[in-house]
Amino acid sequence: MSLLEVEDLEVYYETEDGPAQAVDGVSFELEEGENLGIVGESGCGKTTLAKSIIGILPDAGYVNGGEIRFKGDDLTDMTGAQRRRLKWEEISMVAQSAMNSLDPVYTIREQIVEAIETHRPGTGRTESTEIVTEMFELVGLDPDRADDYPHQFSGGMRQRAMIAMALALEPSLILADEPTTALDVIMQDQILKRMGKIQDEVNSSMLVITHDVSVVAETCDRVLVMYAGKVAEEGPVEEIFGQPYHPYTIGLKRAFPNIRKPTQDLLSIAGYPPELVDPPTGCRFAERCPMATDRCREEEPEAHQMNGLRSYCHYAEDIDTELRPYADNPETWSQTAAARKAETGNVGGD
Repeated sequence: MSLLEVEDLEVYYETEDGPAQAVDGVSFELEEGENLGIVGESGCGKTTLAKSIIGILPDAGYVNGGEIRFKGDDLTDMTGAQRRRLKWEEISMVAQSAMNSLDPVYTIREQIVEAIETHRPGTGRTESTEIVTEMFELVGLDPDRADDYPHQFSGGMRQRAMIAMALALEPSLILADEPTTALDVIMQDQILKRMGKIQDEVNSSMLVITHDVSVVAETCDRVLVMYAGKVAEEGPVEEIFGQPYHPYTIGLKRAFPNIRKPTQDLLSIAGYPPELVDPPTGCRFAERCPMATDRCREEEPEAHQMNGLRSYCHYAEDIDTELRPYADNPETWSQTAAARKAETGNVGGD
């Protein structure tokens, strides 16, 4: 049994224009001691997925279908009180915005101690204080600063304090939403190594949500690529970043610097993700995809198993001959499918 099993998860947000399908039919598994990175453009559903797991969706958000099984128990069937008992002790989260996650009227120590004593009854003040000291040292903060207030910390220090709080009770699952976004590259490297050290000690698993593929490459075993609320591709880090088989993953990869090719220009994918209140039929990447055909706009693609990857593309088997040879050419990504059809009367190979 996997530590976490997400099956056909649907999460919606109520909007003035109707329900928006923020997460649509997402499925994956996470084993004990494994790290899974979730990448994709802003608005693809990464953070919504994490919030649905820990049960902190905003009032407008709700799980419309599917299952989230943690250690065999379906979290979607649990009451609020049952969910709260799992937080921090079993599942913790490093939120994207540390500024909004820390209470400004309490010291950092008070907030971490409160989390410890609330979720681990019987823990004495002496033991809680020792845990705070240990966690501060772990994330590179001076333990003497634990009695400061959040406004006395820089953005990077607040982020490290949130990481310390998330790790304090040695949870089985850590949901890390842009965990190093406010840190410089040196501190980022140190924090990631320290988080990895703790994981090794307690055999915890981590879901890393980020737009920074370098963080995923350094910390994760597998990658889930999301686009417009759906899974585009999933597989081992080496395969996803080495030889992906979904056009979106290939384009996303070309949008980041390659240290082995310092003179290579960065590419951008023309167009924008679709509106999720009334999403298009077929493949949601079709209007931006250089390989798209009418079939892509009409039929939703099923998963293709390609060299250890799970790729949701009708033409995954043709990627090596049809797209990969031209993926480094900026012109390949310079037009949306709609613009190409307007010019040539064709989309992709039609």
